[in-house]
Amino acid sequence: MIGAVDAPDSWYLKQGVTAGELAAALEGRALVEARRIGKLLLLDTQGGPTLGLRFGMTGRLLVDGSAGLDHLEYSSLREEPAWDRLRLAFAEGGELVVRDPRRLGGVFLDPDESRLGVDALAVSPSGLHRLLAGSAAPLKARLMDQQHLAGVGNLIADEVLFRAGLDPARPAGSLSPAEVRRLHGHLRRTLERFLAEGGSHTGVLQPLRSGGGACPRDGTPLQRRTIGGRTSWSCPRHQR
Repeated sequence: MIGAVDAPDSWYLKQGVTAGELAAALEGRALVEARRIGKLLLLDTQGGPTLGLRFGMTGRLLVDGSAGLDHLEYSSLREEPAWDRLRLAFAEGGELVVRDPRRLGGVFLDPDESRLGVDALAVSPSGLHRLLAGSAAPLKARLMDQQHLAGVGNLIADEVLFRAGLDPARPAGSLSPAEVRRLHGHLRRTLERFLAEGGSHTGVLQPLRSGGGACPRDGTPLQRRTIGGRTSWSCPRHQR
């Protein structure tokens, strides 16, 4: 049961929720289930609201002082309690802490789950075909649209499209059925690998995302573009 809630950073609380409102909604409630949709971790309480946690690129969840990840590519390696944005202390002992140096995540109370598309690990080949079909948006931008497909960020999109051999700037609706099936397979395998190995920074493309980086498949200099408002890296030779 949640005995106390400490949310010292009001900016980190989203959608107008105050620290007092958060505490009043959660204290005295038990956490009964943990779920995930895309980038959002959902903690359901017994007879009460759902707590939504988004970690961005630099946030971590600590349970009784232990973090699930030891390293994040774009975060600090230092452990600073000043970076704690949310702390739940349990009446039975123990605590849950969200630590985020760069404040790229956020805390939500009863987030609107209907605004999120299907989770990227749960989408079927036919579902992926439907969300791409008829879209003139760049393929990468469509994959990153959280209202259609939840959970694909910038690094994930580049890695998946690199592995699938697809140009991120192609119109999403231009893929053939065979290309959609290939994309679906690489999407699932890449996400499963990232989950097992600790995050999107473990991809083969990640250390090459800079000037002079070459495709590890064919040695072609990687191409840097802005697609869907995000810096994108791809191989102009094998990604078509």
